[in-house]
Amino acid sequence: MTALRKLRDAGVAALMYGPPGTGKTSVVEAAFGDLVTVQGDGDTTVADIVGEYTQTPDGKFVFVHGPLVRAMHEGRTLFIDDATLIPPTVLAVVYPAMDGRRQIMIKANGGEVIDAAPGFYVVAGHNPGVHGAVLSDALASRFSVQIQVSTDYDLATQLKIDTRAVSVARNLSTRQTNGEIRWAPQLRELLAFQKIADVLGTDAAAGNLIGTAPEEDRDIVATAVKAAFGKTVAPLALGARI
Repeated sequence: MTALRKLRDAGVAALMYGPPGTGKTSVVEAAFGDLVTVQGDGDTTVADIVGEYTQTPDGKFVFVHGPLVRAMHEGRTLFIDDATLIPPTVLAVVYPAMDGRRQIMIKANGGEVIDAAPGFYVVAGHNPGVHGAVLSDALASRFSVQIQVSTDYDLATQLKIDTRAVSVARNLSTRQTNGEIRWAPQLRELLAFQKIADVLGTDAAAGNLIGTAPEEDRDIVATAVKAAFGKTVAPLALGARI
């Protein structure tokens, strides 16, 4: 958080990357209280970022500025979550605001020119390995600082998550690093484990952990769960029905 705030003061854009569920968004939200967020995906358009014409109740059409323009006008932090899922040609609309110009032109609104107010800053999130995520050279070059975010398993223990679940996650994370498995539980899955355990019991939470894993990794996850919990646990399933 301290590093991100210093980078903002220096005008150095940051890219946070790591597996889904490690807490990238949470760190950014904690660092900046003035956040404006764009949730990126493959269907994100230029209009979603800069704005578009909207019809009013009286039938008129007015241009409503999008999150990028609001952040520029108000000198706020723009967080582009899952930025690498956005088509590169769409994301390019942000680039002029990030370089020395700190200015964009909205062609759809008669060539309106927007200048960034002091304090405007851009930070983005990237999930490597997620289907469709592409970190283009143009995008990478705009983010001078690229910070890997991984799950802090010591933090998971401090958050009173069952130590057996944390042990499973550590085991699988090591195996993932060694290329033996594609998936390992991150902080999001561990927090979900504890919530489920509190309402449905530990066995149900452990079964859900196995069921959450990709099918090709499920046997390895089940073995790790058995070793940590001392029993065979099956993925959650409905029981017999009459």
